[in-house]
Amino acid sequence: MYAFTYERPASQADAAKLAQAGGKLLAGGQTLLASMKLRLAAPEQIVDLGAIADLKGIRRDGNAIVIGAMTLHADVAESAEVKAAIPALAALASGIGDKQVRARGTIGGSVANNDPAADYPAALMALGATVRTNKREIKADDFFQGLFTTALDEGELITAVSFPIPKKAAYVKFPQPASLFALIGVFVAQTDGGTRVAVTGAGNGVFRHAGMEAALNGSFAPAAVANVKTDAGEMSSDLHGSSAYRAHLVGVMTQRAVAKALA
Repeated sequence: MYAFTYERPASQADAAKLAQAGGKLLAGGQTLLASMKLRLAAPEQIVDLGAIADLKGIRRDGNAIVIGAMTLHADVAESAEVKAAIPALAALASGIGDKQVRARGTIGGSVANNDPAADYPAALMALGATVRTNKREIKADDFFQGLFTTALDEGELITAVSFPIPKKAAYVKFPQPASLFALIGVFVAQTDGGTRVAVTGAGNGVFRHAGMEAALNGSFAPAAVANVKTDAGEMSSDLHGSSAYRAHLVGVMTQRAVAKALA
């Protein structure tokens, strides 16, 4: 490690001021601290959001579940409110990393980082969630913009995520054995606006699969997507799986997700 200053503000306003001045926000540290240890990131000031009480918590607001940005993965996984309204979201949270990661990682940190293999971005995209910040509200379709890139402005702070409650939903992933990140993860949701299918782990970031959505809007059944192709040229390729393998997995995981949603 190297020298840096550490701040732990007690309010959103103080955190925003520090962030605007160049401080690096620390939400859970599952990505940031690892990056610092590897010298891939070298912030001069760390702004720990852990003491800001109003960034934590889960509540139902009409036909939506609102989750504070500093809410732990473990809390989402164990929430009776989430299990009752969006069980697929609770199940997703329960499969993030291991117990240690779930006890420290936060939904806001995962969303803001936008790792291309993270689980939460698929939930936001498929459920049509809204990211709330200290400045505005951003639809998930507009929020995620590519590899580790989001619509957040410099110093902008995520305060909560609002998830509309779907008719049916399920998330299925093929985990990379060592990290438990998604080699391919597919979140399928039947919403008031139609079926939405979001894929993570496949390329430079989460994306909606238009072909799968069109097929499922015609018939919400695993067989409907059995022959829907995914362009391997758009998939990433590494030692864990080729682009062709990932493209095949998208189809398999989508069928499994639909079957799970119908169960």
